[in-house]
Amino acid sequence: MDKTYRDRELLAQAKGKGPIATLGAFFRLSGPGWLQSAITLGGGSLGGALYLGMLGGTSMLWLQLVAIVIGVIMLSAISYVTLSTGERPYSAINRHVNPVLGVSWITATILANMIFILPQFSLCFDAIDSNLVSGGVGQYFGVGEEASAIEVEEANTRAKIALSALLGLAALTIVIMSYKPGWMSRTFDILLKLIVGVVVICFVAVVWKLSTDGALNWGEIWAGFIPNPSHWTNTAPAIQTLLESVPTERAEYWEGLITKSQQSSMIGVTATAVGLNMTFLLPYSMLARGWDKPFRGLARFDLTTGMAIPYIVVTSCIVIASAHAFHAKADEKFLSDNAASVQESQLFKSTLSALKGRYEEQYGKIGSEKLQKLDEGELETELAEFAAKLSQEERKLIPTVIKPNAKQLAASLAPLLGEKNANLVFGIGALAMGFSTIVILMLINGYAFAEIAGTYNSTWVRSLGAVAAGVMGFCWFLIWTGASRTWLIIVASTFAAILLPIAYISFFALMNSKTLLGDEKPTGGRMTVWNILMGIGVVGACVQTWKSASLMSDPETGSAVIGGLVTFVLLAVVGFSARERITNKTESSQ
Repeated sequence: MDKTYRDRELLAQAKGKGPIATLGAFFRLSGPGWLQSAITLGGGSLGGALYLGMLGGTSMLWLQLVAIVIGVIMLSAISYVTLSTGERPYSAINRHVNPVLGVSWITATILANMIFILPQFSLCFDAIDSNLVSGGVGQYFGVGEEASAIEVEEANTRAKIALSALLGLAALTIVIMSYKPGWMSRTFDILLKLIVGVVVICFVAVVWKLSTDGALNWGEIWAGFIPNPSHWTNTAPAIQTLLESVPTERAEYWEGLITKSQQSSMIGVTATAVGLNMTFLLPYSMLARGWDKPFRGLARFDLTTGMAIPYIVVTSCIVIASAHAFHAKADEKFLSDNAASVQESQLFKSTLSALKGRYEEQYGKIGSEKLQKLDEGELETELAEFAAKLSQEERKLIPTVIKPNAKQLAASLAPLLGEKNANLVFGIGALAMGFSTIVILMLINGYAFAEIAGTYNSTWVRSLGAVAAGVMGFCWFLIWTGASRTWLIIVASTFAAILLPIAYISFFALMNSKTLLGDEKPTGGRMTVWNILMGIGVVGACVQTWKSASLMSDPETGSAVIGGLVTFVLLAVVGFSARERITNKTESSQ
């Protein structure tokens, strides 16, 4: 509490000295915004930006800008409510909105943490294994030059166990440091800012190198920041040019496929900008620092400089690099008329699914039955021969509907950066993104566990929640595989996306609650502006929910999602009556 008093005095003195001193104090005291940056700059942002650049080139840079602006507006509203009342949001939602919404919010947050931490461990291992360690880490765990496939797999498993344990312990150490006031908490802030800084520097370095080599058209890049909603139904100009060179029936096939992928990518990018668990992290991280009303201006500044700016810079650089490497392009081997050369292309393995769909589109049921009879090697040979017969324009369209990884992007930039430097830059950036997200997901889980247990200030309970998420992440190589990966991410993502507008609506209601905010409730024109801005965020979240709801048609996950939604709606109806009883009881006791 003494630290909070000193921070409050520092802010008051700085404001008395003028804007420059205030700005300096803001930079010194910032923190929760950097936590948000660490979680939003994760594997989801990396994959989403890579794919966005591949699909739309630099023409869709505006999407990330709009998404983060909406996110900052909603998070600013959350910070205003929390700092004005000093009340933890979980209890505030239960008492002033609906207890079912509160329980659903915190439960979905834990679910999202436990599921989304898995791909972060996977991303970190892949960055080390594929980009940072030449020859892979398996060579340090008993794999010789003449090792069998089984021995290689066993060595890789040992490597995954060792590195996952190291990542988990390092993340837990950093999380525990954040609980301690004084130098440990300050060290946590510094480490977090350094991690985010490494991410920014790595991806800016790639764009800087491309720019100095004259490989970028900055006129097109700046134009890409101008919002253009027509991208929902129209492909990018470079893709349109390719489609015009393809026979009409083929052009219609690819345009429909690319447009669908583009829509999914646009939803995905907006989803990764501000997620459900970020709405939980912000208020609790501010309360943990003792922030209150005098810190409201600092909170807005912190969100802008600590989260929004790093997010825009990093994701924009990834889109630019991805657009340069992949948009409406393919490497020479993939464009070769020789099937053997096509198979040697770095893109070939990733395009197998797209080639299979194109093959079946052309040959129908007979072609589908033929492919089903082939083993893996025969299938690849058949599809390579099929690809070699396609026009080069059509083959440039195929990579548009695949999702590249960081290794492929690094390899594509090798002629500019050199293979070693390309792998190093992207490896460090991807590792920093994944690790920082692991730290924050464990931190959020600790807050959520302590809130549910009713022991919010217990560092032991917080640590238990952090360990639970860490243990789940440690098991990524057992859980995050094959069909289970798809099932888990679909169910978790669907519920998280569906519950995001519930979080937004809950805070919208809290912002308009006179009983909660009292004299701190905005009025007149201020309230109108807040409601308009927050309303845009709620509508955007609902659109995202609509898209996610389409997953209900999936035969494996549909019944689970529908059943969960029906149960939730029924409980929510009961919850509103429960809120009335809670409110009446509270008022009668006053």
